[in-house]
Amino acid sequence: MRVKTSVASKRRKKRLLKQTKGFWGQRKNVYRRAKETLLRSLAFSYRDRKAKKRTMRSLWISRINAALREEGLTYSKFIHSLKVKEIELDRRVLAELAVNHPDKFKQLVQSIN
Repeated sequence: MRVKTSVASKRRKKRLLKQTKGFWGQRKNVYRRAKETLLRSLAFSYRDRKAKKRTMRSLWISRINAALREEGLTYSKFIHSLKVKEIELDRRVLAELAVNHPDKFKQLVQSIN
């Protein structure tokens, strides 16, 4: 007996076209174009989730460094001092302190000197 796949096929196409909602032109409503674009967009989103982590780390380092320069200290010496004193604060927390709580950050800097 021949198996008819129209219901499954329609469901599969509908699911894919739902994911491409908001895309431009044929990329949202022509199955072949939509599939190409969706695969590419998923690859980009996977790649950029990894890149976001690198970008954020570099932003935190820049913020910490800027706050330390005002205190007359460099980033590398500060991080080294934290390791020597066994203070385990990550860069995200340090950047948060530097931007939103500068008085606490100054206390931390003074405590490691």
